[in-house]
Amino acid sequence: MADTQTPPETKTGITDDGFLTDSWYLAAPSSELEKGQQHRIMMLGEPVVVGRTPDGEAFALRDICPHRLVPLSAGKQLEADGEWALQCPYHGWRFGTDGVCKLMPSLTDGSAYDPSKVKVRRYPIHEANGAVYIYVADNPRLDSAPAVPPPDFGPLPDKPGFVIHDVFNAHMDDAVVGLMDPAHVPFVHNQWWWRPPSVGLKLKEKQFIPTERGWAIDRHAPSSNSKLYRWVFGGNVETEIRFQLPGFRWEIISNEKTRLLTLTCLTPEAPKRTRITQFTWWTGAPLLNLAVPLAIPMAKKFLRQDGDMVDLQNMGLAHQKAMLWIDDIDVQAKWYQRLKREWVESRTEGRDFANPIEPRVLKWMS
Repeated sequence: MADTQTPPETKTGITDDGFLTDSWYLAAPSSELEKGQQHRIMMLGEPVVVGRTPDGEAFALRDICPHRLVPLSAGKQLEADGEWALQCPYHGWRFGTDGVCKLMPSLTDGSAYDPSKVKVRRYPIHEANGAVYIYVADNPRLDSAPAVPPPDFGPLPDKPGFVIHDVFNAHMDDAVVGLMDPAHVPFVHNQWWWRPPSVGLKLKEKQFIPTERGWAIDRHAPSSNSKLYRWVFGGNVETEIRFQLPGFRWEIISNEKTRLLTLTCLTPEAPKRTRITQFTWWTGAPLLNLAVPLAIPMAKKFLRQDGDMVDLQNMGLAHQKAMLWIDDIDVQAKWYQRLKREWVESRTEGRDFANPIEPRVLKWMS
């Protein structure tokens, strides 16, 4: 009897570990890529060498020499006959920023072997406002244009005022859900200078709207019990919070004189390891220029508090995978999963992404 079973459909736009592909991720702050230097990072479980040529061009390649699998990041940059290359430390194979092998020193004259037939994966790069982003295509062999434009967060200064880092011992999905959660603030971030316990819980009612591959809390007045806003910005302040796939969350705080944008980038390194990088830019806030030495440890404390909650959550996940999500505080977590599913379906079916989120007012106590 003939086998009539239909093979499972091959999905596009996601890895086996649940990371979205055909997407842009933060690689590093621009300040971490020095001219003539390179280093190794992990992205979506893959090793990547990122660096900058002596001329200032940022590059990203798969950090494995195809010959003996030695990391290219352990090699050195050099220039010969006016051509830049990254040289493998083992046998001196040289690769350009396009990933093409330029030289195999061991080949003798007249060898039929063509080095240019050998390539390592090249990752498209976008650098703007002090941040370097890498595009991770679903098919590593394709060198076509990215499916989506690089991230754009509006007008920003050329460099951030400061950058902080952390690492969450969690899958990117859990890190996103934790950072977008609206109800944990009075319990996790109850510092005297932000949300002192004495203020208690208050009703929050916010209008949410769909945006490009994400959603936003529409412009609104910030919480009246957030003291820091009043100290730094004064009056007539409005704030807006946005999320965009695969893992960008940004908050804009502004009035007629001042604009501050804090961008949190989530980069999955491994199934249980997510790198968190947070940039802060501002214009027209002289008090912030003076407060940077205080703002940096405050911001680090915020991130670490979220990381500590993830560590505690891992203790439960070791015994149970299903979480009890409720409305309205967990609606954003549900939206994130819906967006991921739509991204994968649209990439698999070869059609445009259609945001499944509808405008909605969410209410919660916090």
